[in-house]
Amino acid sequence: MFVFVTIIFVFVAYTISIKFVFYRYSQLWRHLRNKISTPVYTVGNASFCPTQERSSALLRNSGEDKPRVTASETRALLVTAHPDDECMFFAPTVLKLVESQAAVYLLCLSTGNYNNQGLQRKRELLDSCAVLGIPSDHVTIIDDKELPDDPAVQWSTALISSLILKHIRNYSISVVLTFDGSGVILHFLNLSVPTGCQIFSLHSISLLRKYVSVLELPVSWLLPSDFCCIIGWEEYKRAKKAMLCHRSQLLWFRRLYILFSRYMLVNTFQGITVETKNVKIY
Repeated sequence: MFVFVTIIFVFVAYTISIKFVFYRYSQLWRHLRNKISTPVYTVGNASFCPTQERSSALLRNSGEDKPRVTASETRALLVTAHPDDECMFFAPTVLKLVESQAAVYLLCLSTGNYNNQGLQRKRELLDSCAVLGIPSDHVTIIDDKELPDDPAVQWSTALISSLILKHIRNYSISVVLTFDGSGVILHFLNLSVPTGCQIFSLHSISLLRKYVSVLELPVSWLLPSDFCCIIGWEEYKRAKKAMLCHRSQLLWFRRLYILFSRYMLVNTFQGITVETKNVKIY
């Protein structure tokens, strides 16, 4: 009897904690959104500090007389390696940014042509982006022999850096979101980023945390992060719909991923310190 009561108590307490996370997040989202809407300015070796007070005198580009980027002017660049990464790992972030009227751009570094399905996967990516709210003219898919969809090939760091930097400059990007520091596409830690542009990398988590779905929310809430996106049931259904657009990839384990992955509900990011350096543009 004692064990049964304890289990019931733990279940009720955890359910309440999950509801509390959703409630507090809805209250704090405006603050979190402003965190990426206001540029961070680094000089020399200054450290990234997403919660620091920022003077209204700071401009988007130090050499230009332009106002700061506001919430309505936020331009976010999502950098992924393959088609389907945008919804498998970043759907909560894309949906929250689109909901906040941010302009979201996607740079996909390969066509996913490992099994000669490149053309189909391009179409699936565009369909997925349409569901998530990313316009087709905001989507760039790179098809370059130096960036093959082959796990045995190491991608060109210089080429990736140049592609990202071009996008940042061409579209006046204020925030870049991408995979964690151990991923191949985060070799642009030494990228020459224009003043005021922030870079966030997605947190990697343990296998246990990754596949407990909504039960992981209180853990993500308690652990430190520089930026966080959490979605509810209606938004989850959109994320699921986007995943289903990638029909060529819907193997049985992908369907289990949709049901159990924490990344379908929450994204947490770490801010990356960047410095001004020279990089060759190809």
